[in-house]
Amino acid sequence: MANELANGKWQMANAQSPRVAIVCDWLIGGGAEKVVLELHRMYPEAPIYTSYCAPEWREKLDHMVVTGPLQAWPFSRLRKFIPFLRIWWFQSLRFDDYDLVISSSGAEAKGIRTNPGKWQMANGKSDKKRPLHIAYIHAPTHYYWSRYEEYLKRPGFGRLDWLAQFGLRILVGPLRKWDYAAAQRPDYLIANSTHTQAAIKKYYGRGSMVVHPPVDTDHFGEWQIANGKSAQRSGFVIAGRQTPYKRIDLAVAACTRLNLPLTVIGNGPEHAKLVRMAGPSIQFVTDADDGAIARYFQSAEAFIFPGIDDFGIVAVEAMAAGTPVIAYKAGGAQDFINDDTGMFFEEQTVSSLTESLQAFDSARYSSKNIQKVAEKFSAEKFRDNMTQALQDLTSNKLQ
Repeated sequence: MANELANGKWQMANAQSPRVAIVCDWLIGGGAEKVVLELHRMYPEAPIYTSYCAPEWREKLDHMVVTGPLQAWPFSRLRKFIPFLRIWWFQSLRFDDYDLVISSSGAEAKGIRTNPGKWQMANGKSDKKRPLHIAYIHAPTHYYWSRYEEYLKRPGFGRLDWLAQFGLRILVGPLRKWDYAAAQRPDYLIANSTHTQAAIKKYYGRGSMVVHPPVDTDHFGEWQIANGKSAQRSGFVIAGRQTPYKRIDLAVAACTRLNLPLTVIGNGPEHAKLVRMAGPSIQFVTDADDGAIARYFQSAEAFIFPGIDDFGIVAVEAMAAGTPVIAYKAGGAQDFINDDTGMFFEEQTVSSLTESLQAFDSARYSSKNIQKVAEKFSAEKFRDNMTQALQDLTSNKLQ
């Protein structure tokens, strides 16, 4: 499918394929990185510009990664929290030699400049056709907008939290102005969910189209079979980095109240708090590998998803294992939860989740049907949908 981008509508005047560059905030690990991986598979010759890349991601991306000064930053834990250096570096990049630049961003990468002033002629016309910039937006930058208060309370600097809080209070005004201006630079925006689409309109005042991110449905759909039968399902499961906005505490409190078995997979700053509040029916697993996580998903009655996420890849991974999802009715979950794949609880409270857990009936769900819905979000579907979106957006731009 990727070859269609080079062989179809996008033929250049000189009959060459469009020259493509990929830009992203950083490459450490997560859903945003999976988007970059699929973009790389679509455009294997495209360089990938980013502020920092972990060694394993450089390997995954076939050493096509170009990094900036933050790659050598001595305090690796603080890299993500130095926006000014990232802003400076991304704005210093030049893309004169490219026809199309695709940024994948939930922070500063969308702020690249693809129309530098040096291209302007004396008569006010460009002496060179500038590259087209299409930005895939994971969310308007969280720490300036929707989660500003959360980051202000828990910046993640440990003993230096007080300094980070002081800096964020002082700088949030100019940083919001920069972020808004940066979001106006791309020619087109693509959102990762209808939730993000609405947030883009709210904070950036721009329209966008939706292409859901890729999910490794093949991995989570590989059932572990014994004696020709799938594992017996029992109990509930939740997974993810244990941070406040994930609201894992709601699942722990509700299952403790009802004495329901719950497996909590992952770790994070909330871990000690969750352990303290958990009853005897709660099991914590902090060292599960991908295979073990898939098996936990495949053997659970339901996956609990109590936070507000921009999309919610982990919940779709559970669906790929044939597992229904009990989700708070907000955020990206509304793009994939329906009567066939799970159920919503209406308020982000222990009582509301408790009522849903009591009403939940695993017998009414078909694992095969849930998996069919999950397949709509596979990596292959992402490439197909992204290809079509790029063709639609650029059909009259790269002729």
